[in-house]
Amino acid sequence: MPGEVLKVMRKVLVLGYLGLFAYAYAVAQAAPRPQGAPYKIEVNVEKVLVPVVVRDKQGHSIGNLKEEDFHVFDNGKPHPLSAFMVEGRIGTEPRTASNSESDTLSPTPPQPVIVYPRSIVFLFDDMHLSAEEMERAKNAGAALLAGSLVDSDIAAVVSLSGRTNSGLTRDRAKLHEAIMSLKPVLIYQNDNADCPKISYYQADLMENKHDSTAEQDAVAQAFHCDPKITLNVAQSLAEEAARRALIIGHQDAQVALANMRELVQRIATLPGRRMLILISPGFLTVESDVLTQESQLIDFAAREDVTISALDARGIYITALTASDDVHNAPILSSMAFRAGSMKSSTNVMAELADGTGGNFFNNSNDLGAGFKGLTATPEYVYLLELPLDNIKPNGSYHRLKVKVDRSGVEVRARRGYILPKPAKSKK
Repeated sequence: MPGEVLKVMRKVLVLGYLGLFAYAYAVAQAAPRPQGAPYKIEVNVEKVLVPVVVRDKQGHSIGNLKEEDFHVFDNGKPHPLSAFMVEGRIGTEPRTASNSESDTLSPTPPQPVIVYPRSIVFLFDDMHLSAEEMERAKNAGAALLAGSLVDSDIAAVVSLSGRTNSGLTRDRAKLHEAIMSLKPVLIYQNDNADCPKISYYQADLMENKHDSTAEQDAVAQAFHCDPKITLNVAQSLAEEAARRALIIGHQDAQVALANMRELVQRIATLPGRRMLILISPGFLTVESDVLTQESQLIDFAAREDVTISALDARGIYITALTASDDVHNAPILSSMAFRAGSMKSSTNVMAELADGTGGNFFNNSNDLGAGFKGLTATPEYVYLLELPLDNIKPNGSYHRLKVKVDRSGVEVRARRGYILPKPAKSKK
């Protein structure tokens, strides 16, 4: 059954996105490449692209750093660069430093600045947003249309499930209508009546990480569901619930990332500066193959020059259990820990997609309007660092990246890591 749902979802999504970008593709093919437009560094399985944004204390991006100013560490070890470039992303005259900024920002090198039209796709995550979160996001998104988009912007409002699709347009009324039509589509969710009730986060701890606390909590839930059962039965019920939750959660993450990959592929055909803004509460990417899928999405978006920014639609959230969290009288401390861990981990995918493509991540604030406004502004400069992977073993392990610059008092936003998948086994 889940496999059939997946096939239907993919068909709906592909057909919808094909219709969305048919016009834009023709425009992109006909549009001349602006003189001096930034080139793309070639990326393949032997290389990984690391976009980096460096900001001063006032939040302005810095554009005068050189290759020797950057130091990249892969799992704590220095990693050389195979290519380096800086890409200007503004359509105004270069800024010069004021006296108060002279310690952290030198005058921007005089160079021609190209004005790019923008193609902005607002992606509402209807697969994970609750009804309350969706309403807040809709209201903030509708208010954004009045002030943050300029006349030259082409925009679209789509949903992660593919069920909402405004088409690319400059018509603000059409975008507003699409936003107001959004509704949650919670396809891959556990039944609230399940007992024991195991989340994907807890299931991963049990099945993949063999966490004894998670296993004991699930067994305790099973006993509270039916105090008359034996220990063996309680353990069986807990294991079955964990396996079911793992399958559902795994499919949910796979579908979400696959749908985003499909959308990025369509956006890559659009003219001008291409931006994808994800409005979501986040979702879990905790298993190795899903982390690989996420890493490949970041590589693909960076290669195609599609900037992904993200807004955490939960605002300031609490990790304490609420009335809607039915834990069947299970141990409260462990249930709170699983909830806190799950909610914190759900933000990772949004932060990593933003950091890995030169975008921004807005979170931990209830002012979603300010978040929308900030995310539609692109950084003035993005550095693109290319790392050779010649001596990296393709074993599917996660490599944590750390980028440092030789400039004090600055904020560095860069890709957090990558996965080099194991080579596919040849069929005999």
